[in-house]
Parts: sequence; C-alpha cells; structure tokens
Amino acid sequence: MRRAIEDLRSFYGEPTGALVRRLLAERLEDAWGEAPGCDVLGIGYATPWLDAFVGARRVIAAMPSGQGVEVWPAAGRNRTLLVDDRRLPFPAGSFDRVLLVHALEEADDPAQLLTEAVRALAPAGRIILAAAARGGMWARAESTPFGHGRPFTRGQLERLVRAAGLEPTAWSQTLYVPPWTPLLGLADGFEQIGRRIAPGAAGVILLEATRQAYARIRPSGATLRVRAEAPGLQPQPVTRGPITRNPLSRRLDTDAEPL
Repeated sequence: MRRAIEDLRSFYGEPTGALVRRLLAERLEDAWGEAPGCDVLGIGYATPWLDAFVGARRVIAAMPSGQGVEVWPAAGRNRTLLVDDRRLPFPAGSFDRVLLVHALEEADDPAQLLTEAVRALAPAGRIILAAAARGGMWARAESTPFGHGRPFTRGQLERLVRAAGLEPTAWSQTLYVPPWTPLLGLADGFEQIGRRIAPGAAGVILLEATRQAYARIRPSGATLRVRAEAPGLQPQPVTRGPITRNPLSRRLDTDAEPL
C-alpha cells in the first residue's frame, strides 16, 4: 500500500524533507541539468524536483492512484494527473526524460511499472530510477517515505532495467547522513566522507539507463545483442537542445569513487 499524498507532502515540507530534496536535486542537476528542449515525465512523487527542469519543453507529473494526486505547480496550469501505474495513459515514445521517485518501492508490480515507463520513453531517451537503498539507514526509518515498501540494491535495479529492455549507463548515491535530526546539519560533510569510506551507507541509489537495440539477425538465424547507436557516455536527446556531458556517466560500471 502506497504512502498517501498528504504524508509525502508533509514530509517534504519539513526540514528533513527539504534536505532530501536538496541532495537529490544536486544529483539530478549533475545528470540532466535543466533538461533543455526535452519532454519530461515524473512518475511517483517527483514534483519536488520537476521545477528544476526550467529548460524543458513540457513537464508532466504522473501520480499512482494508490497514492493520490496533488495540484502542481502552485501557479499556472495544472500538470499532474492520477494514473494506473500498470497502464500509463501516454503514447509510446512521448518523453525524452523519465524520472521515477517514490515509484518502485511501493508498486504492486515494479517490473510492469517500469515496462510502462519504458514504453513512454523516446528511442534516444534517458530514464533515472531513484530508490531507497537496501543497505542504508533511511530504508529503516519509517518516519520517512524511504522506510516503506521494498528498498533496492544497485544490482537489483540493474536487473530490473535490463529486463525492461534498457541498459544501465550511470549511477550515483546520496543521503549518507543518518536520518536523525541532530545530525542533519552535518549532511554535506557526511556526503563527502561517505562517498569515500562508506558507500554502502547511502540512503538513495540513482540509476540512469537508456534503450538498447536487439535482434540483428546473423545468417545462422541466431540473434546478436548490440548496444543502441547513441554512446552511453554522451547520450543524445531526441529534441534540439544543447548537448551536455553527463557527469553521472563517469560512474558507469566501475568501483571508482561515487559522485
């Protein structure tokens, strides 16, 4: 059962929620910047971060029916809708960027939700999954949204996206500070230290993925799996926005220090 929209809105209106919003926003800024010229879809409860995509052509927030929906943005035309997360009401290939936050952990069928998100993703689009980290303390803090539903490991997220026809291209982590009020003021220090000496202590994992191509037929009839034409380290948006290098990609499939 999903957390109610009132609980999520209340959490992100508190100091703890404001901290989570800032730290996660920094990782998304590293990955997508202002999403210039892109159509952006947020699934789950992504509205705390969608305002940052000021360069986007269109931004939509899809909120699962078990959670409830809120009006967003506060001023101007409403851009949210209530959806069945097993059957999203968007044509195939509608969005250049898809962001899932508070979406997978409490989904009845995470694989089906991701399949629908991928269906709505443009051929050269990019998707980010932000989920509670199984090894972090935030997954055990029931006073936060990350303490409900199923947390994930990096490996589990990678298997999930590959099963949906995507290829992981980059990943990062954040929320190293324990979810205790007296320590929240030291969050920036925990971020710097945690990345170096305790990567398993992060509270949130972010995994970025893109489409992969399949089924080039060999003369024998066997299929050969190949990567999509867009290079993983410098993905190309489908719209005519400026091309920026994705800092998250430096983390791809390495044991180097996380961003």
